[in-house]
Amino acid sequence: MSEPPRVAGLVWNDGLPQLEWSATTPRTPLRLGDEIAFGAGHDRQCVGIWRNGKRLGCPTRTPLAAAAHGPLCPECQTMDRSNSIAADTRLDDPREFAVYLAHHGSRVKIGITAADRGSARLLEQGALSSAFLSSGTLAAARRVERLFTSAFGVTDRVTSPTKRTARLSPPTAAERATELRDLAKNVSTLDWPDGQALRELEVVDHTPTYGLPADGIRPAHALAPLTPYGVISGRITCQIARDLYLDTPHGLVLADTQLLSGWPLNPLVPGAPFTAGIDPIAAPVLPQDALF
Repeated sequence: MSEPPRVAGLVWNDGLPQLEWSATTPRTPLRLGDEIAFGAGHDRQCVGIWRNGKRLGCPTRTPLAAAAHGPLCPECQTMDRSNSIAADTRLDDPREFAVYLAHHGSRVKIGITAADRGSARLLEQGALSSAFLSSGTLAAARRVERLFTSAFGVTDRVTSPTKRTARLSPPTAAERATELRDLAKNVSTLDWPDGQALRELEVVDHTPTYGLPADGIRPAHALAPLTPYGVISGRITCQIARDLYLDTPHGLVLADTQLLSGWPLNPLVPGAPFTAGIDPIAAPVLPQDALF
């Protein structure tokens, strides 16, 4: 009897998050309002790397710690970075690449994505609003990215805790759009490189896709590292980046799907009791309007 497929991660495709599996199992789409229930298997293992359109399984099936945020063992991480756009080990990639600005609520970042991926990378990163600056070669895209970070202090990375905190009480869509447009105006002051053509600026608000309320979202608990045979269940009320917000009998639970990767997950009947561990999240201290 073959073992059940393991979760390889959560990806966004056609504006919809999908659970990806280590085997040939089709991706599982996740939609706002869905009632989901999954039961974990008995262990967690590295799922191997994606290369040339297919997943290469981990040759040693290395066990992963329950608290690890990701599906790869150290050896597979090294292999993954050896052929990675993010690690600058694929600078000869001939595809068209786009440079974007992404607003994450409290920080704006600049980044690069393959143009044919559209907004998928922005959704996977949980951008609340975004705008494409330009498109062209990868080498020139890297040059634009470095220009922005050095000239304007724009970061190329925003951590997951920072993003989650910003979701508690995010700026309005109009405020985010204004900040992105004001930053984009600075391109005229840069020594713009050949190989990247400016695009007409269009700011997109991604929060309706996520189901993120305008006044923010405040989970009561967070999913703890899984233990064998734990059950995750509930109704999806918000899905952003690789996070699911589940309405459960325990209240609103934030489930980081990176804690699921590497586990075999078996679909269960919706409504199955939530038995996985959860950790309380302290109530946020938000600024109050002055009384006088």
